[in-house]
Amino acid sequence: HVQLVESGGGSVQTGGSLTLSCALSGYTSKTYCMGWFRQAPGRGREGVAAIESDGTTSLADSVKGRFTISQDKAKNILNLQMINLKPEDAGVYYCAARALCGLPTLNVYAYNYWGQGTQVTVS
Repeated sequence: HVQLVESGGGSVQTGGSLTLSCALSGYTSKTYCMGWFRQAPGRGREGVAAIESDGTTSLADSVKGRFTISQDKAKNILNLQMINLKPEDAGVYYCAARALCGLPTLNVYAYNYWGQGTQVTVS
């Protein structure tokens, strides 16, 4: 079965940096697209960054210039490099994958598979 496992979360001060990683396993198709989402307490899950199979990316306006999404398809690893973190970036970060690719999307409902999440705290 498909499994997504996030790592790299933690606590940082405002202005600090973190890199999240997500390992994808059990996915038999060579075509898939992935994204990062986050959820703060009391708020809905929101899209942060997405990447298509051809490397095309999309970033939420709130993180442009600070976050970078990348993937190592040979290793099935998805990364999210975050710099200049702000308190409003705090939350549980989830990686997700979808089989129907096209344009990168930050739409939560477009994704079929989800990880368990990793906590990011910014103080």
